[in-house]
Amino acid sequence: AIEFHLRFAEPPLHKAPAARIGRQMKKPTWIVQKERDKRAAAAETIWLFGIHAVRDALLNPKRVKLRLLVTKNACDRLGEAIAEAGLEPELVDPRKFSAPIDPQSVHQGAALEVKALDWGPLNEVAAVRPGEAPVILLLDRVTDPHNVGAILRSAEVFGAAAVIAPHRHSAPETGALAKTASGALERQPYLRVQNLADTMERLKTMGYFIFGLDGEAEATLEATLGHHKGPTALVLGAEGPGLRDRTKDTCDALVKISAAGDLALSMSPMLRPLVFMRSPVGNANWPSDGLFLQGRTGLCGGTARPKHRPRRHHEKPASPEGDTAHRPPQM
Repeated sequence: AIEFHLRFAEPPLHKAPAARIGRQMKKPTWIVQKERDKRAAAAETIWLFGIHAVRDALLNPKRVKLRLLVTKNACDRLGEAIAEAGLEPELVDPRKFSAPIDPQSVHQGAALEVKALDWGPLNEVAAVRPGEAPVILLLDRVTDPHNVGAILRSAEVFGAAAVIAPHRHSAPETGALAKTASGALERQPYLRVQNLADTMERLKTMGYFIFGLDGEAEATLEATLGHHKGPTALVLGAEGPGLRDRTKDTCDALVKISAAGDLALSMSPMLRPLVFMRSPVGNANWPSDGLFLQGRTGLCGGTARPKHRPRRHHEKPASPEGDTAHRPPQM
């Protein structure tokens, strides 16, 4: 018997079905848009961390709170704030803290997802009411969140109406900034505007006189600000570059800060104007109660160091001629 093995050639695969298959594998437009919206919404939220920052955010009725991750210990410490906020906490293992923050962050077992605060329009925040002379701080290219956080703490202590920075080349509202501000971010208005120079022009129309800090200026802040009355805005530049040319041109006057002994040497240059403006020789519109200089609080609103604290091995002995209780804390 003869066996025949017939082999039939496979028909070539038509290109059209392949093309249709490729199109079917693409995600529908509505799914792509939904994913984009989800990513955009995630980018608009902020993760705050640290006991103080989380507690103050929980107690702030203006803050939109979304999700709270806490360890058992942190939950116990934040119990009252959590109850008042009415937010259900998610208990997590301290060894596997799952919040999407930098692993090196000192979170103290607490992280809170929130939306950025909305302080309202500039004309409301910087409004000049009869008999008042508000002070506003403007930051030009100050990008370090730790510097901005410290400025917010000081601005709150010294009663600034607002701290204003541009959207670009500034420190956004982040967990690191909030932790450094230690709660001040929830109480001190921090506005970010599209254009700093345009905002300065608007403040002028509202009656503000704008001083710009410039190390090469001829006049000093001490000689100029002490005789000024009325709404005041003070522009601070980044350490190093200082103010931009357009910012300088928009200021009403450029001033510098002269050295002031221990006060000038022991604190960040960007924070010295705040202390001076609250001092007896500063702006007459701000009552000087010695809040900082008398040592009742630290530079950024914390407790001042005790007079007779133990000296660390790397510190020099205090001079017997001066009272160390009235010196500003080291930054």
